[in-house]
Amino acid sequence: MSDVSRILTAAQNGDKAAASQLLPLVYDELRKLAANRLARESAPLSLNATGLVHEAYLRLVGTSSTEQQWDGRSHFFAAAAEAMRRILVDAARRRQSQKHGGGITLQALPDEDLPLRQPPEEILSISDALERLSEVNAQAAELVKLRYFAGFTLREISEILSIPPRSTDNLWSYARAWLSVEIKQTLSH
Repeated sequence: MSDVSRILTAAQNGDKAAASQLLPLVYDELRKLAANRLARESAPLSLNATGLVHEAYLRLVGTSSTEQQWDGRSHFFAAAAEAMRRILVDAARRRQSQKHGGGITLQALPDEDLPLRQPPEEILSISDALERLSEVNAQAAELVKLRYFAGFTLREISEILSIPPRSTDNLWSYARAWLSVEIKQTLSH
């Protein structure tokens, strides 16, 4: 059992100190995933990889009054990918709203972290299509979340989802094709 799995188990069993032990073990990996994800974005945003990791971590273990149940390392990182997806979708929605400037282009100050480069419309259309995909094929939707929003490689996703690498490749091809058709249909209406 890995250290992460051991600490997650301890947290489930009521060990209050487990959450503080978890962050140092997963921080570098979460930060790498967040930086990879943010590198593919286009619109400037005040969110950087560090901020994305901290926000996702807080959503996972920090402020919730209900206890999270983790089935190990894979489940935790899948949940982290979902948390990052939701944070990016929320940020895209805020950027689009008139209250927060609507379509105004912001000039970002240089930062050590990469700015977002994807337009909010694209993030929102992908998120909406992903919700529909989850109704058709939940495993394919989970794969897309891990790949697109957390930046895991297909090999890593194969391990996380406990499916053979060849099946992961096939599922990724299916999900990309399904989402492509769905997004094109949405944008044409």
